[in-house]
Amino acid sequence: MPKGYWIVRVDIADPEKYKAYTTANGAPLKKYGARFLVRAGRFENVEGGSRTRNAVIEFPSYQAALDCWRSPEYQAILHLRQPVSTIDLIIIEGHEGPQPGDKDYVVTSTPFQKAT
Repeated sequence: MPKGYWIVRVDIADPEKYKAYTTANGAPLKKYGARFLVRAGRFENVEGGSRTRNAVIEFPSYQAALDCWRSPEYQAILHLRQPVSTIDLIIIEGHEGPQPGDKDYVVTSTPFQKAT
């Protein structure tokens, strides 16, 4: 089963108030098996737009990633983040197929799908 990911880009207007959100998000993230792969590390914006902080959060499955965001526990803490930050967040399913260099790697023209 493919893993699920939150890809997050955020600008923080008030870092002190934002700390309340980062403290509170630990419980729901842990409950749904999340782990940070990227969290506010160095980056270089080589193409397109960016925000000042970035994160990639891995979940055991796409469904777990959706369930965490939709959970009452996570929704209850959004009021801590929303007034002090601007965020872009997508929830995406991981890829378990062939990788570049694999003999069965083929680039397809399959259109991307938006979850409903």
